[in-house]
Amino acid sequence: MNSSCLTARRWFQVSVLGLVFAVVPAQRSAIAAETMLAAPRSLHRFLTAHCVECHDEDSQKGGLDLTALRMESSDPKTAAKWVEVYDRVGSGEMPPKKQRRPDRDEQAAFLESVAAPLLRAERQRIDREGRATQRRLNRYEYENTLRDLLQTPWLQLRDALPEDGEAHRFNKVGDVLDISHVQMARYLSTADFALRQAMAPYPNRPSTTVRRYYTRDQRSWTGPMKFNEFNTAPERATFPVLGYQGQPVVRRGEAPLTVGTNDPVLRELEGVGVVASAYEPIEPKWNEFKAPVSGRYRLRFLGHTVWVGPGDSNKWYVPNLDQVSKGRRDEPITITAETPPRLLRHLGDFDLTPEPEVHELVVDLLAGEMIRPDAGRLFRSRPGSRRWQNPLAEKDGQPGVVFRWMEVEGPLIDSWPPPGHQLLFGDLPMVRRTAGEGGVKSDGEDDPKPRRFRPPPGVEVVSQAPEADAARLLANFIRQAYRRPVSIKAEVKRFLPVFRSAVEKGNGFTDALIAAYTAVLCSPEFLCLKEEPGRLDEHALAARLSYFLWNSPPDAELRRCADRGELRKPEVLQAQADRLLDDPKARRFIEAFLDYWLDLRRVQATAPDANLYSDYYLDDLLTESATEEPRSFFGELLRGDLPARNVVSSDFAMLNERLAAHYGLPPVAGIALKKTPLPTDGVRGGLLTQAAVLKVTANGTTTSPVVRGAWIMERILGQKPPPPPPSVPAVEPDIRGATTIRQQLDRHRTLESCRSCHIKIDPPGFALENFDVMGGWRDRYRSEAGGELAKGIAKSGQPFEFHYALPVDASGALPDGRPFADIRDFKRALLEDDRQIARNLARQFVVYATGAPVGFADRPEIEALLDRAASSHYGVRTLVRELVRSDLFQRK
Repeated sequence: MNSSCLTARRWFQVSVLGLVFAVVPAQRSAIAAETMLAAPRSLHRFLTAHCVECHDEDSQKGGLDLTALRMESSDPKTAAKWVEVYDRVGSGEMPPKKQRRPDRDEQAAFLESVAAPLLRAERQRIDREGRATQRRLNRYEYENTLRDLLQTPWLQLRDALPEDGEAHRFNKVGDVLDISHVQMARYLSTADFALRQAMAPYPNRPSTTVRRYYTRDQRSWTGPMKFNEFNTAPERATFPVLGYQGQPVVRRGEAPLTVGTNDPVLRELEGVGVVASAYEPIEPKWNEFKAPVSGRYRLRFLGHTVWVGPGDSNKWYVPNLDQVSKGRRDEPITITAETPPRLLRHLGDFDLTPEPEVHELVVDLLAGEMIRPDAGRLFRSRPGSRRWQNPLAEKDGQPGVVFRWMEVEGPLIDSWPPPGHQLLFGDLPMVRRTAGEGGVKSDGEDDPKPRRFRPPPGVEVVSQAPEADAARLLANFIRQAYRRPVSIKAEVKRFLPVFRSAVEKGNGFTDALIAAYTAVLCSPEFLCLKEEPGRLDEHALAARLSYFLWNSPPDAELRRCADRGELRKPEVLQAQADRLLDDPKARRFIEAFLDYWLDLRRVQATAPDANLYSDYYLDDLLTESATEEPRSFFGELLRGDLPARNVVSSDFAMLNERLAAHYGLPPVAGIALKKTPLPTDGVRGGLLTQAAVLKVTANGTTTSPVVRGAWIMERILGQKPPPPPPSVPAVEPDIRGATTIRQQLDRHRTLESCRSCHIKIDPPGFALENFDVMGGWRDRYRSEAGGELAKGIAKSGQPFEFHYALPVDASGALPDGRPFADIRDFKRALLEDDRQIARNLARQFVVYATGAPVGFADRPEIEALLDRAASSHYGVRTLVRELVRSDLFQRK
């Protein structure tokens, strides 16, 4: 770490850390231990008549002793137990049906006697402290905030910061967003890195160039044409193509790789093909290009699909790389940026067609990144018990793709110096740093070694009046960085000593000012969201709105509304909410919200078992399509204000070719996801039966009704089940196929401590039993032995086999006794109470937007919100609008 960053760290330790520790982790003041209300006689009578027989000191069923449970507000756990009592009596679950039931008036009186003191205590606390605890930005928000402030959308910062704490399903709750010394160090180093990335890489504006990188000039493409001791397989080789014709003499090295500039017409027809997707050992890329600076670029690709002929009659599945013809279908292509070694970042997708076409992407690249294509449908050869075989091969050949060139236009620069540099250093002159040269190092066009990238040298900013310039620039930076008005003079006075200290330690003007900026970006005023108890002020409201719908700070228009005191006006606030939802930045909200609500961030946490599910193994195209599906689906709900019931069941899905095939639906063309009507009375539609959801609720080898059932209860129905008793082991599915998971759970439910919970948890899980670890449909379980044998060739090219074991039974009964035969019946049963679906979604929005769970005292406001949204059938966009206009949103 450079000395300027160390200077910022020392300032942070002395001036900031104590403040942050004071305002973040131990937010809530202890509520005075006092009796909430003398318990009325109606409560005692009810408990004695209906409850204490099972919940006294001796019985304590469910671990609850009501005779010892005092109505005190000092202990949140005690209050939570009374809320649970309230809910279970209110729902009719308690007293049990086999016991004497209270009449309606008796039940109402009891509920009122419990609710009144709970409401009074919680409302007093809210008035005193607010609903939400003050918190810092989580790492999603910090990355977006620096991207917007410094106008550097390519910054990749999230993974440099420690994982955020999680409470109530989200990373937005102050109680778990503490700041440790480790986090402090990471925030400092990340801020320093981001600031330096925003600086101009050169004193003078780099020229925007257009350069075409012919595939025949790329060693990464042409090297695998030659067989070697590590590869003698045609499937792992690239091959030269001229138009649609193979070039045997070129492939054998008997003719030059390219005609070069000698024949421009033929050069445009030269390409290099593959019959496999990008996977070790064949991972072609345009290695002659490395982004010279971070920024925006326009990429164009010319390519087409081909059909590669078969080998000898007894080895027809081995491609004849000299026998090439026009392709028979489109092939999906994924373009990624690669930082060696194999650090990949998704940039975009398109479909190569049999006819050569140019495909264009506008992307943000990091300095040094290369561009790598992947024909995701094609197979990936893996060593195994025998030689691999392309599962797409037919007796007369197999599919392949050919790329002729990639053209790069960039960097695309709107102004110079870049906006981030102007924010940091204004119009001060700059000179090139003397330490090293930047760009791509190469000894010549024919250099056989891969070209080595050296980052741009950067610049030194020159100041003739360092102290005055630092004060002036700090003032402007603080004004832009902070999300609320402050005394700029006082803040400059606070941070200018960091600059002075860095200069005294021998740092130049540039590094010293970066140290001061780093301190600003790690100060409580920047790192924390400032909210006071009661109604939020205009700027706090602007920040809450933008971090809700953009996961990033207010833009200039939102800040102007706050400055003018107009944001509280209902019509202005709704217009701003709609503007934010219609902006491309709303994608940040969708991704972050679903990453936690649906656990999409864990889609890659497990891989399908290579033995039982080898037909899914290595299928990145399926995994990537599945991950994008719920995002596109939820975006459609927001755009169209579609009813919340679509969360459970919809008459459409967002599909591409791969997903449609995976779901057994009519074909859909292309890699792009499209809104697609679904067959009536089908099993798909809604979130429950989407592949990503079914994948994150499985472990890659087996599925569990308990895991999936608990997931549905909490995420979709808003009914979080209690944790399992510590002494009871988990039920593990039998992959040998001898027993079904239902049979195992039937035995499990004979335990008294398990039955009361599993009667609620298991039915939703049973309803999903027809879906395997990747969301594919199944009528029978897969097993390692026993049952009908299934064989095939996997995407890896290796043979697979598994057994179809016992049949799936997806029937069940809801806790109220309503039966269902399968997932269709289960969805219909859930939709009988679409208000509950909307209620849960609204509650999820509340936690994400405000950083606080829905408390007992918040329930009336939730119901009022739902009443206002009912006329739209609880439209998802309407739920967002109504939340924004509510006191839940507009008060701390």
